[in-house]
Amino acid sequence: MKICRLMIPSLLTSIGMCGLLVVSSVGAADVNKLVENCAGCHGKDGVSPNKDIPTISGNSVTYITGSFTNYKGKERPCTKVKYPEGTHKGETSDMCKVAEDLSDADVKLVAEYFAGKPFVRAKQTFDTTLAEKGKELHEKSCTKCHADGGSVASDDSGMLAGQWMPVIRQQFKEFAAGERPIDKKMKPKFEKLSAADQEALVNYYGSFK
Repeated sequence: MKICRLMIPSLLTSIGMCGLLVVSSVGAADVNKLVENCAGCHGKDGVSPNKDIPTISGNSVTYITGSFTNYKGKERPCTKVKYPEGTHKGETSDMCKVAEDLSDADVKLVAEYFAGKPFVRAKQTFDTTLAEKGKELHEKSCTKCHADGGSVASDDSGMLAGQWMPVIRQQFKEFAAGERPIDKKMKPKFEKLSAADQEALVNYYGSFK
């Protein structure tokens, strides 16, 4: 079940990676300049303190660059969002604009930077009964592409285990509404999931500490 390969992959839906303003003019050599605004949305080194914004650290380079490709092609929602923190607090941007203003070299540097940072699991409340059901669903349909509960970056499918639960709910919503591309292997499996199944999976991924 290739859920996260297409997420980001956080990852901005209406809540995602709004942290990169138009900074490509500084040149691809200075990755610190490229990522310095990311903390305004995603927290220091891409570890989000906000439950509505994904943690982007620890994802693979392939996953992150693929997300930028989707945003550049406007294949994912480009909802306007405001920076919750940082020097640009209150300013509005969206991920399609961010991606458009970054060169391929810039994107590569940004992806490598965040891929080199550890993924930190969110501390959140979850329903243990739903999490158990979600574990069964995951092991039945998802584990081939999302090994160990979605905790293996080398799957190139994005980190699910310990991601913020509202983020995953939003991603499921976009898949269900046809607002973002979905892997052809994942599509038939995802379409079989009921709303209750989706919520069980959300709680399972949220149960990782």
